[in-house]
Amino acid sequence: MLVTVGGQAASGKSSLARSLAKKLGFKHVSAGHLMRQMAKERDMGILEFSKYAEKEPDIDREIDERQAMLAKDGDCVIDGRLSRHFLEPDISIFLIAKAKTRAQRVVGRGEKYASLREAQKKMNARDESERKRYMDFYGIDLSDTSVYDLVISTDRFGEDETCELAHKAVKLLL
Repeated sequence: MLVTVGGQAASGKSSLARSLAKKLGFKHVSAGHLMRQMAKERDMGILEFSKYAEKEPDIDREIDERQAMLAKDGDCVIDGRLSRHFLEPDISIFLIAKAKTRAQRVVGRGEKYASLREAQKKMNARDESERKRYMDFYGIDLSDTSVYDLVISTDRFGEDETCELAHKAVKLLL
């Protein structure tokens, strides 16, 4: 079984995917982790790398290919903004959260920002960079959640509740 988890930056994609994979006994693959790894390989921060990727379509293709390769054996939970669009998941989940909540999360996980306001500004810039890039390269509108089976607000539900909702949805399909 293949489960994809999409959503906004810092909406809880990786946390949900990691928890859900553990609960199901599945492998976890994170596009965000792959992107951060590639940024680090180039001595770039994530926003700088995202801007760089706007001009280099091969970056997204490489992330897509790495995810597909890591998921080919099945029983996998993959988190990434585009995973739902290029894989054929048995179920796809999308997470949303308010900008302020997402900024608090990135600051809380140790990312370096002068203030919460700066974190929110940079996260919004990254969102815009990715929105533009995915529309330009793939014709995908990230705000269109109609392709997902389940949309969960992580403002309304905490990490445990979000995992429980997602787990219940997956179990209904097993």
